[in-house]
Amino acid sequence: MKSSMKITSQYLKPYAMKLSKSRALIIATLLFPLFSNAQDIPVFSNEFLSIGLGARGQGMGGSFIATTDDVYSLYWNPAGLSEIQEDMQIGYKHAEYFAGIANYDFGGIAIKGKDSSALAFGVIRFGVDDIANTLYLIEPDGTVNFDNITQFSIADYAFFGSYGKQLGRLSLGGSAKVIHRRVGPFANAWGFGLDFGAKYQVSSRVKVAAMARDVTSTFNAWSITMSEEDKEALQSTGNELPENSIEITLPKLLLGVNYYQPLGTDMFLRSELGFDLFFDGQRNSLISSEIATIEPHLGVEFGFKNIFFLRGGIGNFQQEEIFDPRQSGQVTTFQPNIGAGLKLKYVSVDYAYTDIGNASGAPYSHLISLRFDLSKELFSSNLRKSEVEESAE
Repeated sequence: MKSSMKITSQYLKPYAMKLSKSRALIIATLLFPLFSNAQDIPVFSNEFLSIGLGARGQGMGGSFIATTDDVYSLYWNPAGLSEIQEDMQIGYKHAEYFAGIANYDFGGIAIKGKDSSALAFGVIRFGVDDIANTLYLIEPDGTVNFDNITQFSIADYAFFGSYGKQLGRLSLGGSAKVIHRRVGPFANAWGFGLDFGAKYQVSSRVKVAAMARDVTSTFNAWSITMSEEDKEALQSTGNELPENSIEITLPKLLLGVNYYQPLGTDMFLRSELGFDLFFDGQRNSLISSEIATIEPHLGVEFGFKNIFFLRGGIGNFQQEEIFDPRQSGQVTTFQPNIGAGLKLKYVSVDYAYTDIGNASGAPYSHLISLRFDLSKELFSSNLRKSEVEESAE
């Protein structure tokens, strides 16, 4: 571990002077898997897939596995794909973390099939770009040459292929995901994992859901791709060379209960209570044991005429130590989120502000996601309109 931290700190030091603390932190965090001991199972692996997807779900604090019913279901719960009403949906999301240092993007498409089923494909990218490579900043004669500085990116990718089908009151779905992680020209990793989800309509107002992520464990195999010149540059500073390694993302189980309450003829209130169960060791959560850690969260959504929406959620409860010589013990922190949505015929725009007031240790962010609802009737009507205009000319 000491050699790992030494490599990271020396590699980043020349450039870290020009970076904010948050940027140096996120780069070091993304580089860390490179230098992990292959014999240790990492507790936090592929954490970019735990951020969330779509401003609607994140505005509800991640309490969304029983509520999800669109293209974003490929991430939240693929069983929700079976509830898509349109022939095709296209989704796009963009978010920036650490004051714009890290970018999180998603693009996906869902195609409705027969018998209340749907197939979806999507890709997620979480990355830090334009990082300075300062390995050759200092010439062999000791002089500093800024022309030797080049740029590289650290990026994580996840490619999803998902399917959902409704069987009466029960809906089932699954996602196969391919993980690709790249640290510039120095290393890359490939991995594969499976997710399975289910939703059950208890009554006209109540749904329950379960989602098993990385159900078979997700393995990432790291390969070092550094050039001989890069290796020599590292060794010349007294660092040990990184080696090929393997990461394992252990399974986790998500549970959710959704309740729908009409408010007259034009409004409704939807709420979801969720519990995330982790089996990778004790965490600083409200409910934690050697067997499992349980993280509760709650989200609500208010809708008006299925056009305008307001959302809120609370989660990420943590037990944190008080680092103050005048006090001792722990304090409970949490993450509050809010959001809003607007649906205009074929386009839905959702916004979320996560971690209001930076109340928890998680980075706050402004999120925007789009959804386009396309149908065969839309294409045929536009085609007929085009034909009429051509004949008129």
